[in-house]
Amino acid sequence: MSKVASNAADPTVNRAKKVSSILITQSRPPEANNPYATLENKFDVKVDFRSFIEVQGVEGKEFRKQKINILDYTAIVLTSKHAVDHFFRICKEMKQEMPAEMKYFCVSEGTANYLQKYITIRKRKLFVGAKSAQDLIEVLKKHKTEKYLFPCSNIRTPEIPDFFEKNSYTWKESVMYQTVHSDLSDLKEVKYDVLAFFSPSGVDSLLTNFPDFEQNGTRIAAFGPTTAKAVIDAGLLLDIQAPMPNAPSMTGALEVYIQQVNKAK
Repeated sequence: MSKVASNAADPTVNRAKKVSSILITQSRPPEANNPYATLENKFDVKVDFRSFIEVQGVEGKEFRKQKINILDYTAIVLTSKHAVDHFFRICKEMKQEMPAEMKYFCVSEGTANYLQKYITIRKRKLFVGAKSAQDLIEVLKKHKTEKYLFPCSNIRTPEIPDFFEKNSYTWKESVMYQTVHSDLSDLKEVKYDVLAFFSPSGVDSLLTNFPDFEQNGTRIAAFGPTTAKAVIDAGLLLDIQAPMPNAPSMTGALEVYIQQVNKAK
């Protein structure tokens, strides 16, 4: 990645150029037959993966400083697989076994299914949102009397905490893991036609690792409104935004864009 004086992209640069290479700022999916592989084969583009952020667990001694007794709560709010992993890691370190009556509120079916790694779901009280934090809030509205524990990262979205506060719920936030920037020095001289971001932290990692980054003709894709805002706030041009009505995934949005700028195959 080249370094010059400003983050801002030059709007006069021709951006409707053929896409030959894409960097996904997340880890490679474990399945060989994933949507990105399909994208590579369909359009003959190179797709690389490099996580721009890392998740590190908060140590037990740091958790103890929060003075939280997990068993004081009747419900756990889980908004990601990371939250699931680190919640049960902390439980193990604290030697606290979850009672059968504990309730779990999960942001999506994917997060709920991931709970099977730690508990037998059919024997538990499980409440699941459709996909987003706002969907989960609609579920939480029906359960105001619970005492909620919200395991989260040091960087998290405000929707659920704001809802709890505004509606006088009994709840406590607990930072159980931290999101930190990856060392991207290995990408210093690497250039891609498209950089795809999935969180504001990923955008921040780019600019922290490369403070003189200039976008030039590099197209930027962003998943979700907060990521899109982070791109724009950084003075960068947003070329591809997902989800879209006709493309609910990042791969779908990339496919629509590539079809527009590459010759149809």
